[in-house]
Amino acid sequence: MIAISVMPVTQELLVSVYHLPQSIHHTIMAILGPIWKNRYIGVIILAQLAIIGSNAGSRVEKGRILRLTGKNFAVDINVATHADLMAQVTHRFEGKQGFALATINLDHVTKLESSAPFRVAYSAQDLVVADGNPIVWLSRLAKAPVDLMPGSELVVPLARLAASAGVSAALIGSSKASLEAAGRALQAQSKGLQIAYIHAPEFGFDPTGEAARAILKELDASGAGLAFLALGAPKQEVFAALGRKLAPRVGFASIGAGLDFLSGTQVRAPKWVRRIAMEWFWRMASNPRRMFMRYAHCALVLPGLAWRAYKSR
Repeated sequence: MIAISVMPVTQELLVSVYHLPQSIHHTIMAILGPIWKNRYIGVIILAQLAIIGSNAGSRVEKGRILRLTGKNFAVDINVATHADLMAQVTHRFEGKQGFALATINLDHVTKLESSAPFRVAYSAQDLVVADGNPIVWLSRLAKAPVDLMPGSELVVPLARLAASAGVSAALIGSSKASLEAAGRALQAQSKGLQIAYIHAPEFGFDPTGEAARAILKELDASGAGLAFLALGAPKQEVFAALGRKLAPRVGFASIGAGLDFLSGTQVRAPKWVRRIAMEWFWRMASNPRRMFMRYAHCALVLPGLAWRAYKSR
């Protein structure tokens, strides 16, 4: 019964709220159609679409800081808007001050609950932004709204900011071929950007070990003022925390698969999928063995986060 009623409501949301063309909305329904056979999943996805729709066009205003809390952690999202992030990074570039930028999402939340080293690394992050629609929804629930700022969407804006400030960049993580291709793509999109250092760590890289310290020594000597870290969580955040001590003039931006998307090594979900906040489903369908349990764990922490966000209003 639920599955029968969900489909027409979803169709109405796609057309009236998201204003998607008929061709795209029919494609979405063809993909999601079989899912409605499981009424529970159908209701979850419908609820997600409805929540996003209710927030469509909401204006993000400056307000109090959003604090995400769990049983074992508390993290402040201390940069609420994209404009504020660009202003703070510009200020640090001008003052030749380093920084560590983290983009928190539900996967980070699950790791923060279980990993003391990750909690220590997060405490060393100077700038924390929201990466993932659930974090944005929680911010609205807490009446402390924040912009959605996925790490992969910050790479080019930060590179352009660095180029305009005369700050050279470094690319660390992934593979050498991917980094080189990403570097060419970044320079094509960021006029005047200089790339001073590239390094792809070996498999099994320890972000606090001797190899990490050697990389940071080379990075500091290169003169780069902005380092994109494509090591994945928690390695990139742990490495950035060490970098704040050993290379204090460098700005570290943990951006996950952002460089692989630029190089074409990985393919990101299409824009229309991201627009309806279904990138998580795209990624799970693309790699179910790796992603299913990750998203299952994320789903389990969401109710508690939502309740605490509501109580903090």
